[in-house]
Parts: sequence; structure tokens; C-alpha cells
Amino acid sequence: NGLDREAAIYAAYDRFYRGDIAEELVRGTRELGGLITLEDLDLWQVKIEEPLSTDYRDYRVYKLTSWTQGPVLLQMLQMLEELDLAAMGLNSARYIHTLYQVMNHAYADRDFYYGDPYFPPDEPLRGLLSEEYARHRLAGIDWKANDPDVRPGDPYPFQGEQNPFPDLLEAWHTVEETAEAGEIGRRLEPTAREANFLAGTTSIQAADADGWAISVTPSGGWVPAVVAGETGIGLSQRAQSFVLDPADNPYNVIAPGKRPRATLTPSIALRDGELFLVFSVQGGDSQDQNLLQFFLDIVEFGMNPQEAAEAANINSYQMRGSFRDHVSEPGRLLLRDDVPPWVVDELEAMGYDIERRPRTSGPITAIWIDRDNGTFWGAASNFGDDYGIAW
Repeated sequence: NGLDREAAIYAAYDRFYRGDIAEELVRGTRELGGLITLEDLDLWQVKIEEPLSTDYRDYRVYKLTSWTQGPVLLQMLQMLEELDLAAMGLNSARYIHTLYQVMNHAYADRDFYYGDPYFPPDEPLRGLLSEEYARHRLAGIDWKANDPDVRPGDPYPFQGEQNPFPDLLEAWHTVEETAEAGEIGRRLEPTAREANFLAGTTSIQAADADGWAISVTPSGGWVPAVVAGETGIGLSQRAQSFVLDPADNPYNVIAPGKRPRATLTPSIALRDGELFLVFSVQGGDSQDQNLLQFFLDIVEFGMNPQEAAEAANINSYQMRGSFRDHVSEPGRLLLRDDVPPWVVDELEAMGYDIERRPRTSGPITAIWIDRDNGTFWGAASNFGDDYGIAW
């Protein structure tokens, strides 16, 4: 209609959130029993947020804040920096056990303390991301066997405050007691397991010669989805990541206008203050588990990004799941088929319930900036419909 680019974008924005598309979205949603109103759409606005970050050796890693699970990667890196991972040997039983325990400690904190920072209570992020708290959590690890009941810690003393929920914290358990009988320890069929890794979230990285880079993991409205009226818009199913009982997570209780704590977790890393790596992956609760191992494969074990994207991962299911029943499966450990049998034997002796699959990661995509040679290295694993484009 002859509008310049900025005016055209705002016109499309107004049509979607206030015009005929908004009206049909609301009509179609409420026809199906939904609660979205025109006022909800009109009041929605983009929030520009400061990322969180932590240092790991010569690197600074940036993640989104606590309405995602992103800070869990920062917590894990804080803990692992205290250890000599290279000396353990990549994917040795000791290395896998270490990662599994560190994951469980950080994810237990995620499951209790993460939520939308625009709603009270305030998440204790300063304590959660402190070096002192990382050492405190590390000291609670059993180095000889799996701990099936890793619980959230108390980060408040590490930011000079008292925990407002001591009773809830004391009563919290790894296995959610409200889960239906038979849910604990369930196994998905192989086809469903493959689908969980290969479908859902979209992982996008981009970088240019001027040093601009983005990492994006959009998701929501996966099949089967509710389509809003005649708009063709599939509505997000992320509300299932909320909890209804404050005893499960007082920071992530459902409320009007609130964002559920999502698993989406794009990542950017700098080295010596300059862009080093942009990376992300799809795969729900496994995302930051996979990204942790991808990052360590590069900075600790010298892999190039494509090698790291295709390397064997492990996955823990001991944390509470982010979807549906929020079930946890203590000790359940996913290994790739090519993990040596003696490693499997050692891990089973440590109390792990081993599941082996040919794929143990969602599709990882990444761009590595090689400053020594003035080049970009793209990476896309062979675990889904992922690929790289250069121009």
C-alpha cells in the first residue's frame, strides 16, 4: 500500500494484535473453550531483556533469563569449571557420572526456582549463578553412585537473603507424588523417542562478516495443535509447562499474562571479549544437556563444531519433565549405541538404568568464528532436518 518498511511492519503488527486477525483468533479460541481476549492481544508487547552470563575459563556464555531453562547451562558450567574434565576422558564412566550428577543438581534448581521474572516472587538468580553456590552444590555430589533424590539447593544465603519458601523446599521430592500410578519409569516407544528428538523446536543460528550474530529457538503449536478459527494459526501448547501447586515451584504457578518457564534455550559464547560461538538445539528438557556437551567437546576436548554436533551425548531423565505430568525418572540414563560395553557395565554398577539409542541429541546447529584464519565454521548434526547455508 505504498508504506515504507517500518510503517508496513507496524501495520501488520496492528492487524495481527488488534485487527481482523485478532478478532478471528479470539473468536475461534473462545469457541473451543479458550480464554484469550482482545484485551490480552492488545496489551501484549515484546520485552527487551538483558541476558544472563557466566565465565567458563576463557569464555563467557550468554543465555536468556529464568522464564527459560537457559540459566541451567550457566549453573552447570559454574560447577564443572571446578573439575578437570579432560583428565576424566571423554565419555568415560567417570565423566558421564559427573555430567549426570551436575545436570541433576542444576535442573533440580530449575524445577523449583525458575519462572517469569516479571511476576513475584523474584527468582534468586544472583545466588544461583554465584561461584560460591556452585561449589556448595558440587560438594553435595555422590561420586560413587547415582543419587535418586537430588533436591533443589538454597541459593538465598549466597545472595545475603533468607529463603521465603523453606517449608516447600524441605518437602520437595525428585519424583512428583501426584503423578498417576505407573507413570514413573515409563518408556516411550522407539518411534515416539525419535520424534521427541527430531520434531518441535526450530534451531537457527546466523552470523555475518561484520560480527553480528543471532541464536534463536522458536517453538510452539506443534502437531497436534489447536488452530485458532480460520486464521491457520496453531496456538502454543507451552502452558503445560506451568505448575498449579506452589509446592512444585512457587515461581512458575500459572497466572494471567505470565510466561510459562520454557525449555527454549539459544546460546552465544564469547572468547576474550570477541564472538566465538552461536549454538542451539531442539529437544525439550534435553536441550541444555546437549548444548553443555557440545560446548565441552569443543573447549575441553578440541573438537571442531561439526565433530561436536555429531558426537555421542548422554541424557538424564531424573529432572521433572517440562510437559504434561512433569514426571521424573531417577537414574534413567540415555546412551548412544556406540558407547563401549565396559562403560555401560560401570554405570549400571553405579545404579543407572541404561537405555541405548542410535540418536542421543536433537539437531544441533552452530557457527564457530575462527579468528586465527578469519573464517566461519558452520555445524549441523545429522540428527534431523538441519543444514547450513553460506553466501
